[in-house]
Amino acid sequence: MGLQEYKRKRDFKKTPEPAGKVAAAKGSSFVIQKHAATRLHYDFRLEMEGVLRSWAVPKGPSLDPGEKRLAVHVEDHPLDYGGFEGVIPKGEYGGGTVLLWDHGTWQPDGDPVKAYRKGHIKFQLDGEKLHGGWHLVRLQGKDEDKENWLLFKENDEFAVAGSGDAVVQEYPASVTTGLTLEEIAANPDRVWKSNREEKVAKKKAPAKKAAPPPPPGARKAKLPAKVALQLATLVSDPPRGDEWIHELKFDGYRVLCELKDGKVRIITRNGKDWTDRFGSVAEAVSALPAKEALLDGEVAVLLPNGTTSFQALQNALGGGKEDLVYFAFDLLHLDGHDLRPVPLLQRKEALAALLAGHSEGTIRFSDHVQGAGEEFYRHACTHGLEGIISKRADLPYQSGRGKDWVKVKCLKRQEMVIVGFTDPEGSRSGFGALLLAVNEGKELVYAGKVGTGFNTRTLVDLRKKLGKLERKTPAFKKAPRGAEARRSHWVEPKLVAEIAFTEWTEDSALRHPVFQGLREDKSPDEVVREVAQPTGKVEKKAVKTTAKKTVKKKGETPPLGPERDPEDVTEIAGVKISNPDRVLYPEQGLTKRELALFYERIQAWILPHLKNRPLTLVRCPSGQGKQCFYQKHVNEQFPAFIKRVQVEEGGAAVPYGAVDSLTGLIYLVQMGVLELHIWGSHLDDIEKPDYIVFDLDPDEGLSWERVVEGTLKVREKLEGLGLRTWLKTTGGKGLHVCVPITRRGEWDEVKAFTKAVVESIVADEPDRYTSKLPKASRKGKIFIDYLRNGRGATSIGAYSTRARTGAPVSTPLFWEELETDVRANTYNVRNLPERLESLDSDPWAGFLKERQSITAAMRKAVGMKS
Repeated sequence: MGLQEYKRKRDFKKTPEPAGKVAAAKGSSFVIQKHAATRLHYDFRLEMEGVLRSWAVPKGPSLDPGEKRLAVHVEDHPLDYGGFEGVIPKGEYGGGTVLLWDHGTWQPDGDPVKAYRKGHIKFQLDGEKLHGGWHLVRLQGKDEDKENWLLFKENDEFAVAGSGDAVVQEYPASVTTGLTLEEIAANPDRVWKSNREEKVAKKKAPAKKAAPPPPPGARKAKLPAKVALQLATLVSDPPRGDEWIHELKFDGYRVLCELKDGKVRIITRNGKDWTDRFGSVAEAVSALPAKEALLDGEVAVLLPNGTTSFQALQNALGGGKEDLVYFAFDLLHLDGHDLRPVPLLQRKEALAALLAGHSEGTIRFSDHVQGAGEEFYRHACTHGLEGIISKRADLPYQSGRGKDWVKVKCLKRQEMVIVGFTDPEGSRSGFGALLLAVNEGKELVYAGKVGTGFNTRTLVDLRKKLGKLERKTPAFKKAPRGAEARRSHWVEPKLVAEIAFTEWTEDSALRHPVFQGLREDKSPDEVVREVAQPTGKVEKKAVKTTAKKTVKKKGETPPLGPERDPEDVTEIAGVKISNPDRVLYPEQGLTKRELALFYERIQAWILPHLKNRPLTLVRCPSGQGKQCFYQKHVNEQFPAFIKRVQVEEGGAAVPYGAVDSLTGLIYLVQMGVLELHIWGSHLDDIEKPDYIVFDLDPDEGLSWERVVEGTLKVREKLEGLGLRTWLKTTGGKGLHVCVPITRRGEWDEVKAFTKAVVESIVADEPDRYTSKLPKASRKGKIFIDYLRNGRGATSIGAYSTRARTGAPVSTPLFWEELETDVRANTYNVRNLPERLESLDSDPWAGFLKERQSITAAMRKAVGMKS
């Protein structure tokens, strides 16, 4: 669009707005300006192609993914406009007050220009007030002078279902000056000045640092022409003792990086030169302060949630936009010295010194912990990681596979040889499933097939490769027979696939396999069935459920349903489960059938806390990690056992849904619902809340101990007022303090009370807590969120799953459990039934029977005016 239209509409002799020009540099800024013109609106601007591409959003942004806000596309603005705050004179175009409401950076998903032209921009915001994923979608049809789009929030950790206009109402002031619109308007002489006009001294590029000295014990030697890697043995449990260090297991390609006189070679574990494929890594290694170096590590793609993904790595190698990261965990040679005889811990110290200043770039130091292997392993698994590698800290580098390095996997994954494929069915292209095998002795033995984990591109590309390898007879033992054999095509065993699965069956086949990608760095001859060896005297550490031992009494805990073999279950509580083997949580291989059976088993625990509360649903039809969306309203397609209540929204009555039976709950699973968010009220009186929640959300990098400290602070404040409290995990990164109340006050009264409680805590320790949403207010602090107590706002229900890696569950806890190693996402679909079965009493016993009210004395105690 350029700036012609922007300049045509303005007389820069009369308006303080910048004339500006199209910038040559490419940046990633965004800005939102609150603009009190003829009508109040919010101008949403994204830096693109040297200008600020702009949309006028009449109602402003909302953190509720269900709120799709009209965004009218307007003329491009100059980048200088990103700092504008002031008064446009009356009578001029856009006359009125402009306030800088938010600013920061944005990150598009893919090519932003192509996405803009197609009419759907998906992006991440990192601002002061807005964070996480967002969408701009163009509506069909165009007016003569304007183009209508929709702006809405993506379902992620920064979303607040049902929050409506809360974010613009609660935080009206400027992010730069702290002024309101009225305060800016009161100073009509306020003139914008561009900080871009200030002369900034150009910084000289820092000189290249000197390489660290080689550690004691290193031998003078030439850079070796070839090194056989040290490999880890699969074991069942982490080893104990301070002589072990423990690192995260990355999901990528193991490679050596050789630096010599500024040139870099990247060599795979089977000796292939992949320098051209990992060009960005080679460039990063070439900048290291050394003449010669040999690093051992793993190339991977780092996802936003902190995990690595082999599938994402395959996409990157196939031409995708994913950024590669080289996690270096060992240093074998440095400037004429062989470090392999040096103990591992000293080698890693030298590596850390070499990589100083590279903590966030393409090459990163793979850190470790010493001792505490069981705890480190448990944390890795609860965060959805592949597993850990444990290494003897006191030993030299020894090529080959042994027990000085061992690996413990959270998930079952291994390489498989592709020995055939089946014909596609329906609309699917390429092939139906891959036939797999492993080596046993000198022969390949059939290990089952995999039909999930492929996208259309993979199906087509892999089918071409398989076509070149076809043969008439199977190259393995125990081949399928009969009808299955007639649908199968056999291939030479040349390709190796990475497969995730839940377990081996009794007949040595894979259960719930998911294709992860091809392993071009592995030879088919290496592929055997991996069986974890015993570590020795390693005992699994049980998660402590309570610091106090209670005596179990009959009826103190709800009954837990029997565990059923999922193999033949296709109907639960009268609801037929379609596509029961669809994997909803790919990292765990957790299927729709298994999720339905989970809820069937814990129904007596979850239903009392969901029953007859209006729900907002997070639906992920294709599973966690794929496209998810919020759904607030139900329609005529929902069956009668999904209860309805008419709720007034925007001057009209709209239907919300609720459940009161297992049938309703299983129906929601059938619809792909992975999160159940509840209102704080019931269907029979939705305007009178009976449940309030304080959500403690730590800033990035804060310790769990700080979260616990803040949670106890909230409990102390509430119980000091005379309110009894209950505790649960969020399944994310924080905790909820929950309070049942009698139905007396309406939403505004209850929200005002919770706000006053939080602000009284913040006033006591403003350096540790905040009630403000903007990012700048949350640095180094715990954000105590009271916004979930407004009308229409929701919070995750007790015992609901979350649409996050690891299939975590929001789990009620005893208060004493804060003294243990329980974390926000400790409990998940796999381990929660075992916890419930072991409990001596219900952590939330008495919650639903509690009768307590917010009194006038309580309001006065937190500084509320009567």
